[in-house]
Amino acid sequence: MTNEVQAAQDELVEEFQFFDDWMDRYQYLIDIGRKLPEFPESDRTDANKIRGCQSQVWFVASENDGRLEFQAISDAAIVSGLIALLLRIYSGRRPQDILDTPPNFVTALELEQHLSPTRSNGLSSMLEAIRNFAAEALEAV
Repeated sequence: MTNEVQAAQDELVEEFQFFDDWMDRYQYLIDIGRKLPEFPESDRTDANKIRGCQSQVWFVASENDGRLEFQAISDAAIVSGLIALLLRIYSGRRPQDILDTPPNFVTALELEQHLSPTRSNGLSSMLEAIRNFAAEALEAV
């Protein structure tokens, strides 16, 4: 049985197959990054900053009815697009599903090959933060 996290990853990979080249994929990332929901100024604190990102990234998690809700923003266009992908895959999901599902979309979309090393590190840092939030939510139960 496919969980919601895996289903969201599969859907995303399928969506990216519509783009013939990486310039179109970058443009798509930038476009979806521009549509991120408003991020409260009050949450742009050092405590909410993701370490390991070259650009500024703020990331906040909350739990609602056994599901994790994520909010994030960056000052860089491509990184905002990566955030939009992560929110689509992980926000509103159960912590156990997040932990049980490897981030296969990173390889499937060939993100490591097409992102600069610093952006790749940033993506890894954001994924690690999401997994940490999920682990903490399970421990709190």
